[in-house]
Amino acid sequence: MERLPRKDMIFDMLLKEPNDVFLNYALAMEHLATSDFELAEAQLQKTLSIDPAYLPCFYKLGQTWEKLGDTAKALGFYKQGLELARSQNNTKAQGELSEAIWMLEDE
Repeated sequence: MERLPRKDMIFDMLLKEPNDVFLNYALAMEHLATSDFELAEAQLQKTLSIDPAYLPCFYKLGQTWEKLGDTAKALGFYKQGLELARSQNNTKAQGELSEAIWMLEDE
C-alpha cells in the first residue's frame, strides 16, 4: 500500500475531527513548508477560532505576515502572542516573541 503524503493524511484526519487544534495547526505548518502563505494564514486563523489561546499560532502568524510583506500585522500578532505568553507564564515564548518584535522594530 502506498503511503499518503503528510498533508493528505492530515486532511483525512481533519475530516473525522475538524475541530482538532493540533491537526489544524499541523496543516498550517504544511502550508508554510510549501510557502503557501495565504493558505497558512487562513489555517492559523481557523486554529485560533477553535482555541484563541493556542500560543504557537501567534508566532507563526507573525512570521507569515512578515513573508506576506505586512510588518504592521506581523507586529500585531507578535505583540498579542507576547501578552498571551506572559499570562501563561511561558518564558520561552516570551523570549522568542520579544526577539521577533525587537527585530521588526529595529528595521
